[in-house]
Amino acid sequence: MIATLLAFQDTVVEALPPETAAAAAQATAETVHSGINYIDLMLKASLPVKLIVLLLLAGSLISWIIIFRKARVFKTANRDADEFEGRFWSGAELHKLYAGAADRNRVVTGLEAIFEAGFREFTRLRDKRGLDGRAQLEGAQRAMRVTYTREVDQLERNLELLANIGSTAPYVGLVGTVFGIMVTMHDMLNSGEQAGIAAVAPGISEALFATAIGLFVAIPAVWAYNRFTTRVERLSVRYESFAEEFSSILQRQSSGE
Repeated sequence: MIATLLAFQDTVVEALPPETAAAAAQATAETVHSGINYIDLMLKASLPVKLIVLLLLAGSLISWIIIFRKARVFKTANRDADEFEGRFWSGAELHKLYAGAADRNRVVTGLEAIFEAGFREFTRLRDKRGLDGRAQLEGAQRAMRVTYTREVDQLERNLELLANIGSTAPYVGLVGTVFGIMVTMHDMLNSGEQAGIAAVAPGISEALFATAIGLFVAIPAVWAYNRFTTRVERLSVRYESFAEEFSSILQRQSSGE
């Protein structure tokens, strides 16, 4: 993308009249030292660029809302998993753990939800006549797989939107840059051959501002998506390992060991 922007810059400079191109380096240096007023760039930009920048800012707001919410979700999921594993491996009886989970006035999630689904189905099938231990275990495993899938889906919720924002924001910004350069070139042609770099540079700056906003939106979104995806994988492995270990315990109970 940087190479594309540099190509745009070279194209614009080459399109300028000879006397204008000669002053490009000096005008650019003056622009750098004078600083950039980003609000002024936004207000003076053309309507298409303004709309694209507003779209990007809306995407940035959405991505940051998702980032903060998912960070809280993963923090809670890890904390709840640690607490439940501490109770589970403390030697407490399974039916007491199940009763404690069922009596709580809150939504059960994570490892506790997998345990509750598996033990509930195992108990229900065990109370039925004519079912051997293998059928009881398979029923409990199916219930845990369904709950495991639902829990992982909840962890992955909105991550696809975060990935889409991160992957498309630079290109949306590039569209704004293209529109801005088109407007700048059109205004330069309408102003005649005496238009200098001082008249063209502000328009190019406004155009490149859209790409800068696109990168500003994309970088944190992509970083957060990669980080959250890793945390989903770690939690899913943790859930799956617990389901396997709990299945072994239920197998011993179903066989009377």
